[in-house]
Amino acid sequence: MTQRFSEHRTDDVLDDFGGLDDFDGDEPMTGELDLEERRALRRVTGLSTELEDVTEVEYRQLRLERVVLVGVWTEGTAEEAENSLRELALLAETAGSQVLEGLTQRRSRPDAATYIGSGKAEELRDVVISTGADTVICDGELAPSQLRHLEEIVQVKVIDRTALILDIFAQHAKSREGKAQVELAQLNYLLPRLRGWGGNLSRQVGGRAAGGVGIGGRGPGETKIELDRRRIRTRMAKLRRQIAEMGKARDTKRGERRRNMVPAVAIAGYTNAGKSSLLNRLTGAGVLVEDALFATLDPTVRRSTTPSGRAYTLADTVGFVRHLPHQLVEAFRSTLEEVSDAHLVVHVVDGSDPDPERQIDSVREVFREIGADKLPELIVINKADAADPLAIARLRRREPHSVVVSARTGQGIDDLRAAIETALPMLAHEVRVLLPYERGDLVTAIHERGEVLKQEHEAAGTVMLARVPEDLAGELARYEDPVPASS
Repeated sequence: MTQRFSEHRTDDVLDDFGGLDDFDGDEPMTGELDLEERRALRRVTGLSTELEDVTEVEYRQLRLERVVLVGVWTEGTAEEAENSLRELALLAETAGSQVLEGLTQRRSRPDAATYIGSGKAEELRDVVISTGADTVICDGELAPSQLRHLEEIVQVKVIDRTALILDIFAQHAKSREGKAQVELAQLNYLLPRLRGWGGNLSRQVGGRAAGGVGIGGRGPGETKIELDRRRIRTRMAKLRRQIAEMGKARDTKRGERRRNMVPAVAIAGYTNAGKSSLLNRLTGAGVLVEDALFATLDPTVRRSTTPSGRAYTLADTVGFVRHLPHQLVEAFRSTLEEVSDAHLVVHVVDGSDPDPERQIDSVREVFREIGADKLPELIVINKADAADPLAIARLRRREPHSVVVSARTGQGIDDLRAAIETALPMLAHEVRVLLPYERGDLVTAIHERGEVLKQEHEAAGTVMLARVPEDLAGELARYEDPVPASS
């Protein structure tokens, strides 16, 4: 059974979920500058010089133009299969392509040779010809043999979901560490998919071993491919060393926060759920916000405070997606440690998505893979202004410890701040001290690193009742106030 649907979307627009209205200023914010730079380079369709016979090309830049989507529906409902293909369409448009048509096929499992079977591959070829497409995107990770066989039939470039996501990451990576992580993931994906240049570099051996080919059959074999593989492995080893070195700086910053007992909160969730928008609303960070999948890749850490004045850090992390490529999880492991090392994970869910429960399950699957599934988790249902109230009610029944917010309008932000404060780990030591007025540095330290329960000013100094970390409690011991603070 084959189903088709067409996707039509307007041009990219700026995501309104930024909550930037609260931080007006004459100078443009960092995210606005990044968005302007990203849109400065536009694709012009109709100028392609791609060879029609793609089997003659070994190295081709992943440049998407007019695409047809195809997916194999092996389990679940038809609605779930169409939602998956619609998400693939959003990924394709984020990469800069124009989606012409999408097809889904019901099978017990993907075909081992061509992913969709030889007969359906011929039908796909007819669709490609009729629509004028130059690329086919498959909703799954294809084996190298499946890619090659399907390209031979449809005679246009074929890529899979993994290659598409890697291309988006390559477009959006900005920092040195992010670019190195993306390149490592791309090389890891490319290594088993190298090809010879047509039939000219097919395996060659001489004499009887070649089946009696005789003179002219002796040759170096696939020296070019072996050389490429060696270069790729060398480059991957170098990238791993670079990422490990860059990770030391991140570990140093995390270690400083641990020594100061500053709680860490990580904002995680599905891509385009509004994580960066929520960070902007809570801290005024001004990071890039765009209505696109994987708009921001590089983690951003900002300082914030609870309603009672306790300081903590908020880290915006890379978004997740269904079937997130394993290469990306491995390459971005140092970045994802911002999640696994946090004291609290703020799990942002797009309440307006057709299938938010599937989003939650996909994100928690990645949590398990990086060892963050045991951390305290606070579900935040975002985009409440655009979501169906029935869908929000259904989510709240499934996740009773959740908060409903809208990063665009500010709805529920105060409730979210209160929920974060409640979920943060309690400080171990409660102290009552009388600090001389010349020790204002200790008063500041208690406000920044502890939780002030009571504060009064007397003739001898400042009387404070607070909860503080162990090292600060030792420093305050000499100023302990034996007389309880008056009401």
